[in-house]
Amino acid sequence: MLPCLNKKFFGFECMGCGLQRSIVLILKGEFVAAFFMYPAVYTLIALFGFIAINTFKGFKNGTKIITILAILNVITIIVSYLIKLYFK
Repeated sequence: MLPCLNKKFFGFECMGCGLQRSIVLILKGEFVAAFFMYPAVYTLIALFGFIAINTFKGFKNGTKIITILAILNVITIIVSYLIKLYFK
């Protein structure tokens, strides 16, 4: 695993802390633990999966769906980061 340089140098976690570990947990089949490790992991998988499919298939409203998924990801990442920062 790559260390979080933000945590190492500044003493607090970044918005991406937990993503690597959550992907490893998904690969092990521990889906609930992966969600609690990094809640945005599933929306990120949905976003990148749709981008990959849209690249080859070319949906009519593909850019609109990608925009909605990206906004959902940003909101999920920020909210989960703030919850982790202030409630742990």
